[in-house]
Amino acid sequence: MPEVAVVAALEREVAPLVRHWRVADHEYGDRKLRFFESDNAVVVCGGMGFEAARRATEAIIALYRPSVVLSAGFAGALDEKLRVGDLLQPRYVVDARDGSRNDTGSGNGVLVSSPAVAGAEQKAKLAKSYGAQAVDMEAAAVAKGAEARGLRFAAVKAISDEVGFAMPPMDRFIAADGSFRVRSFALYAASRPFIWPDVLRLAQNSAKAARALSARLQSLYAIAVPEKVV
Repeated sequence: MPEVAVVAALEREVAPLVRHWRVADHEYGDRKLRFFESDNAVVVCGGMGFEAARRATEAIIALYRPSVVLSAGFAGALDEKLRVGDLLQPRYVVDARDGSRNDTGSGNGVLVSSPAVAGAEQKAKLAKSYGAQAVDMEAAAVAKGAEARGLRFAAVKAISDEVGFAMPPMDRFIAADGSFRVRSFALYAASRPFIWPDVLRLAQNSAKAARALSARLQSLYAIAVPEKVV
């Protein structure tokens, strides 16, 4: 069984890492999830938001019995010093829904998990309320799932949007299962040329963040990246 279980939201967040890993589809509960397996790690992309992350965490723990559970993916900067591609390994993960926090036991700073995609105004409120450096939507759920089962938890997040970035309206395109409705968003954006620069910039930022995140995960946990599987 793999030692490290990584819970991400979307495959594009960890694509450089898992590109040549073994792929396994498993059903857990009433949902089918896709897992990417290497010799010492397994990754699941469970979808965006608390509930999607909670279900994915439960599944990966039950199916793979890891020693450590890691929340990995993109985050929005709340600190003006953070730039796209910078990495945060927080000491504390805060659930913005109730203010509860989990201590990872290592790292520095605070990551807050919000129930919605945070725009500029919401970012300012979160930074002030929690003294956080970055915001995501899933880490608190992963932390609670690991804690409930007595497992070590950590988080690694790559900054995909800086403090002042004008985030396109993403929330309305998140499906009930946490998947992102790419086609619907593309149709929405196609008829609104004024958001094209922000959409393009977000795509470029995301690619840079994914590369940085994957490299950090490899170095932190000595995750071997296999050659292409035939």
